[in-house]
Amino acid sequence: MRRIGVVVNPIAGMGGRVGLKGTDGAVERARELGAEPRAPERARTAIERLATDAPDTTILTAAGEMGELAVTAAGFDPELVYEPPAASSAADTRETVRRFVAEGVDLILFVGGDGTAVDVAETLAELDADTPVLGVPAGVKIYSSVFAVSPAEAGRIAATYTRSEPNEVMDIDEEAYRAGEVRAELKAVVNVPVAEGLQSSKQLSSGTIETLVEGFVEDVDPTVTYVLGPGSTVGAIKTALGFDGSPLGVDVWKDGDLLVKDAREQQILDALGEQNRIVVSPIGGQGFIFGRGNHQLSPAVIRRCDIDVVGSREKIDDIGVLRVDTGDAALDEELKGWYQVRVGRFERRMLKTV
Repeated sequence: MRRIGVVVNPIAGMGGRVGLKGTDGAVERARELGAEPRAPERARTAIERLATDAPDTTILTAAGEMGELAVTAAGFDPELVYEPPAASSAADTRETVRRFVAEGVDLILFVGGDGTAVDVAETLAELDADTPVLGVPAGVKIYSSVFAVSPAEAGRIAATYTRSEPNEVMDIDEEAYRAGEVRAELKAVVNVPVAEGLQSSKQLSSGTIETLVEGFVEDVDPTVTYVLGPGSTVGAIKTALGFDGSPLGVDVWKDGDLLVKDAREQQILDALGEQNRIVVSPIGGQGFIFGRGNHQLSPAVIRRCDIDVVGSREKIDDIGVLRVDTGDAALDEELKGWYQVRVGRFERRMLKTV
C-alpha cells in the first residue's frame, strides 16, 4: 500500500485569470481584482482519480486548505502531519515536506506551480532526500517537467507508476515576466514518476558550446576522476580545464592533473579512483554515446563510472534519442533510460537512451 504526502499551495494560480501572470508577492492585488482560488479544486480532481485507481492509498497531508479539505472531499481520511497558520506561506510548504520525509512517504504530490515545485525540491535537497515528487498543475507558471499534463493525469500517475527518473525544476522571475521578459533557470533536479502524461519542460535558452563548457567547469568536483571522451565538444571542455587533450582519444583528468592522455582501456582502469565520471558527447546524426569511436570506454570502465552527456542543442534536437552499443547486451540494457544532457551553462535536456 502506497503512502503519499499531499501538499496544496492554496493561492497558486490566483493571479492568472486577473492578468497578473502569477501570484508571488501579488496575492492581495489578485484578491482585489476578484481572483478565486483554483488550487483546491484541482487538488480534489487529482485525489478523486487517485481514489478511483488506488483506493487503499494512505494519504498524509497538512491541515485545512493545505491539503486536508481537498483530501477529505475526495473521500480519504488523511493523517495530518502539520498544522499551518491561517495564512500559509512557502515556509509552511517546506515544513510540510520535511514532515513527509520524516514519515517516509513514497511520493510527494504537490499542487501549485513552479514556485511550489522549487519549495519542494529545495527542501528535499536540504534533507538530502530522494523522495519522488509529482506536480498537479495549478499555478500560472508551469515550465518544469515535474508536472502531469492535468490534475486527473496526476492522480492516475500517482496511483500506477512503478519507477522514477530525474527531471528538471525550472522557475522564472515573476516581476520580469509581468514586464514581458522571460528569465528562467534550472533550479533543481528531482525524481519524478516515469509515465505517459507528464509534460515536457519549457526550453527557454538556446545554450551554446561556450556556455556549456563554462557550466561544466564551474561544476567540476576535485574529488572526482574525469574520463573525457573524444570529439570537439568534449575537446572544448579539455581546453577549458587547461590541457591539450587527444581529439580522437580518451583522456583521464583529476583536480588539475592530466593523469593519462590518449588512454587505453587498462590505463583508464588503472587511473580510476573512488569517484569517477565519464564525459561523452553523442555522435551527430546517430546519437551513439558508447560503441562508436570510443571503444576504450569498455563495459569494465563504464561500470565503474557515472555518466555525463554533453552536446549542443542543435545536435540534441537533431538526434532525438541516445544510443549505446558496448558489446555487452546486459550493460546496454542497464544503460537504457533518461539522461540529463547538458546543452548550456544551466540548461539541460532530458534525452532517452533506447
